[in-house]
Amino acid sequence: MAARTDIEIARVAVKRPIREIGAKLGIPVEALIPYGHDKAKVAQGFVAGLEGQAEGKLILVTAISPTPAGEGKTTTTVGLGDALARIGKRTAICIREASLGPNFGMKGGAAGGGMAQIVPMDEMNLHFTGDFHAITAAHNLLSALIDNHLYWGNALDIDPRRITWRRVMDMNDRALRDMVVGLGGVKNGFPRQTGFDITVASEVMAILCLARDLADLQDRLGAIVIGARRDQSPVHARDLKAEGAMTVLLKEAMQPNLVQTLEHTPAFVHGGPFANIAHGCNSVIATRTALRLADYVVTEAGFGADLGAEKFFDIKCRKAGLAPAAAVIVATVRALKMNGGTARADLGPEDVAAVERGCANLGRHIANTRGFGVPVVVAINHFTGDTAAEMAAVQAFCAAQGVQSVLCRHWAEGGAGAEELAHAVVALADAPSTFTPLYPDDMPLLAKIETVATRIYHAAEVVPEAGIREQLAAWEAAGHGHLPVCIAKTQYSFSTDPTRRGAPSGHSVPLREVRLAAGAGFVVAICGEIMTMPGLPRVPAAESIRLNAAGEIDGLF
Repeated sequence: MAARTDIEIARVAVKRPIREIGAKLGIPVEALIPYGHDKAKVAQGFVAGLEGQAEGKLILVTAISPTPAGEGKTTTTVGLGDALARIGKRTAICIREASLGPNFGMKGGAAGGGMAQIVPMDEMNLHFTGDFHAITAAHNLLSALIDNHLYWGNALDIDPRRITWRRVMDMNDRALRDMVVGLGGVKNGFPRQTGFDITVASEVMAILCLARDLADLQDRLGAIVIGARRDQSPVHARDLKAEGAMTVLLKEAMQPNLVQTLEHTPAFVHGGPFANIAHGCNSVIATRTALRLADYVVTEAGFGADLGAEKFFDIKCRKAGLAPAAAVIVATVRALKMNGGTARADLGPEDVAAVERGCANLGRHIANTRGFGVPVVVAINHFTGDTAAEMAAVQAFCAAQGVQSVLCRHWAEGGAGAEELAHAVVALADAPSTFTPLYPDDMPLLAKIETVATRIYHAAEVVPEAGIREQLAAWEAAGHGHLPVCIAKTQYSFSTDPTRRGAPSGHSVPLREVRLAAGAGFVVAICGEIMTMPGLPRVPAAESIRLNAAGEIDGLF
């Protein structure tokens, strides 16, 4: 019999009423704003009332460099959360919401897989509670206000050539990357060149995920720099009186979403910046809420540890004052083979040598994560075709690195398949740790970019394009030099070349563009050929997604 797909497993899941899930964490019914029977938002008032309470231990799940073979980071996050609950720990899970772009593109959804899923899987991967639509609307309201200000006389003397604020939509659409707006004569405004990013790259998304509360949200929205005047002084969203209306659009979206796993473990699913072009973490408000309600909170950071974990540590933890107690690095035999040079079509036969070569990638991620002072355990996410010799090779490598590794079968067995991992994580989290970000606040911006590139990516140098040094210096002079950096680059390699798997070193990192996210509180460094508006693949997943005769969704994964 063929294995059931993720959507088939989710479709027959027995879900408990969301009030019962909230009760596990002590959330009263009146603090839940239901969206149907199986999901709810947690009211702002209740969240605010938790301020000052003792916090549980934060566990980060990250992974080796992603490959088409799959790693299962979210699946492991869910499996570990279920396993911690099984061994009697008061547990909550915190992950990001899914973007429609990868759902209809190539990557698929973000709810876990197999028997380690968050449900309702279909709704979570589609419109969910409408947060992404609210973020898109708030972002584009600011865009509309900018062009409207130009149309009605430009009292702020904004230089149309220096407007940096682009529009967004939550879909992969390469045709919108670069475009001209305002065509069609005087009644349609002033023509200017601009473009679209995907919503998960929006600064508004980042702000929602880093803001402490509604007041902080509004302050951050007002601090957004949309461009410059003709005298080159910055123009902020507050100069356009935009932040109030933007906050109104985000009022409900700011409240964390509560759902459940297949095993009824509470899960907060809130916010969704990508890790290759944004900071890749769920919201601070959801994480803080979970930490004040649970003894253990399992969260994840996007893509491999070089992107997701680094940004989790250097941006989210730095800004929110969080200190993770332990980190789990997810690896699979199949992905290690690909990092060792095996083609995807040749992954079936046993190849211990390829596994051993690919372990260089795992070793780099282990060293990087330990470099932040966070204790590490490796979760080997089991696939059916993995052989005993291949798994033994991974475990031997980890032992040589002085790191415990645990074989996990949560995809097939749910929380029961990750109990050994849960015990290992509890032991790690109970030991003292010395978490420290990679670089200090007062380091110059270019030096911060170079520090990430050399220490995390093992690059030899960063090569900025013309004008970037001057732009960074100008931002430092304007008081933004203390900000952390958020590097946008391919997720498939430590280099900026997605085909260089394994653990390359000595490469150059071309720095193509820098963007100031003053409201979010970081500087984006765009490296290599990464795009902030992705495109669809030759055969997009959308071609296989449809409703069946029973009105149920098929093809979503």
